Amino acid sequence: MRIGRIIEAEPVPNSKKLLKLKIDLGGVVKQSVAGLGDQYKPEELKSKLVAVVTNLAPRKIFGLESEVMLLAAVDGDKVSILQPDKQPREGSKIT
Repeated sequence: MRIGRIIEAEPVPNSKKLLKLKIDLGGVVKQSVAGLGDQYKPEELKSKLVAVVTNLAPRKIFGLESEVMLLAAVDGDKVSILQPDKQPREGSKIT
């Protein structure tokens, strides 16, 4: 797991809640497809530091490759992205 910064966020066409995210992991940019569109607007996510699982096999979601997964807390129908409380560098390991 690593810290990443969301550098791009856009809705996935023909999906009600999927967002395509580009995440900078310290010089390496990975793509994630996340079901956050009903909780966050794309512009709210840009520049946010997030916790990301990086050791998963890539998978196709709505025809798009998702290479990493954001960590989030789920409370009923509310989803909250996990974010560091300080400002670690992109690519920092989570232990």
